[in-house]
Amino acid sequence: MSRLTLALDVMGGDVGPRITMRGAIAAVEKDPHLSLLLFGDSSQITPFLDALPSPTCHDSPDSPARTLHQRLRIFHTDKVISNHASIKEALRHSRGSSMRAALEAVRDGTAQGCVSAGNTGALMGLAKHLIQPIAHIQRPALVSIIPALPTGKQAMLDLGANVQCDAAQLVQFAQMGSIFAKHYLGCAAPRVALLNIGTESHKGTPAIREAAELLPDLVNYVGFLESDKLLAGQADVIVQDGFVGNIALKTLEGTVKQLHFLLKNSGVAIKSRGVIARLSDYLRRFVYHQVEKKLQAKWQALNPEQYNGASLLGLQAVVVKSHGSANEHAFAHAINQAAMQVRLDLVNKMTTDWANLPH
Repeated sequence: MSRLTLALDVMGGDVGPRITMRGAIAAVEKDPHLSLLLFGDSSQITPFLDALPSPTCHDSPDSPARTLHQRLRIFHTDKVISNHASIKEALRHSRGSSMRAALEAVRDGTAQGCVSAGNTGALMGLAKHLIQPIAHIQRPALVSIIPALPTGKQAMLDLGANVQCDAAQLVQFAQMGSIFAKHYLGCAAPRVALLNIGTESHKGTPAIREAAELLPDLVNYVGFLESDKLLAGQADVIVQDGFVGNIALKTLEGTVKQLHFLLKNSGVAIKSRGVIARLSDYLRRFVYHQVEKKLQAKWQALNPEQYNGASLLGLQAVVVKSHGSANEHAFAHAINQAAMQVRLDLVNKMTTDWANLPH
C-alpha cells in the first residue's frame, strides 16, 4: 500500500476536534501508511496527541507509538468558518481558516487530498477557487456511495453542492458519475438513472426531461428512477440536482437510524410484575436478541457510518466532505474514502476519460 498525506480541517463539523481528532487517530491507527496534516487550533488539538502512547528511547523508528506521533502534524490556524456563514461571507473571511489552509496544502502539493466536515458551500467555493475543476467541467458535484441491496453499492450525485441545475449540468453529472463508477466501483458499463417523481417520460421538471433526451447517446442510460427504488440496485449511478439529492440522502440515513433505534429499544425493559406478563417480556427479549444477531450483519450493510464521505467530483484533486453531524467512526470512514481515491489515482483517471469525451 502506497504512503500518502491528507490535509484535515480539524475544526469543521458540528463538534469539531472532539470528533475529528478521534476519527483522525482511528484512521491512522488503521492505515500505517497514512499521514495527516492537522489544521486548526493547536490548543484544542494537542491534548488528543498528548493522550497517545508516548514513544520511548527504546522504541525502534518504525514502532507504532513513534510512527503514530510522526504521522500526525499540527498546523495552527486562528479562524474557523462557521457552518451558518453564507457562501459569500465564508469566502470573504476565509484567509487563515482551518478549511482554507487544508485546501491550500493540497493546492501547494503538501497533501494529496483534503477532508472537511465544515460548511459545504464554503468548501465548494474555496475548492473551486484554490484547486479548480477539471477542464470543461462546469461545476463539481458531491458524489457518495449508497447501498444497493442486497449486497452491492451505487453512486449518487449531486448531494447538495448545486441546488439548482439545468439539463446540461445534469448531463455532466451523469457523465462524471459514470466515470467515477467505472473506476471506483469497477462497473464496465455503469447504468445511469435520473431520480424523478415517476418513470413516465412526461413527468419531472423541464431540466430532467431534457437531460433524459440527451443521455442515451452519452452514457448507459436506463431511464427515470423513483425514490422508493433508491436502494434496489436498479442503477449504478443515480443523478439529480443537489436540492433533491440532499433531501433524499438524509431521508434514507434518518430512516435507517430510526429503524435501528426502534429495533434496539423494542420492549427490552421488564417492568411487569405478573408471572405471565414477565414471562412474556423475557420471551420478547430472547426473540429480540436472536433477531439482532441475525440482523447485525445486514445492519452494517445499511449503517450510514459506513458510507460517510461525499467527494467533490470534478476537481483536480481529491476533496471529501463529511457530514457535519458525523461521529468519530463515520469521520474516520470519510478519511479512508479520501485515501482510497488517492491510491486509485481517481483524479487522473477522471481527467483522462473526461478529456476523451466530446465537449
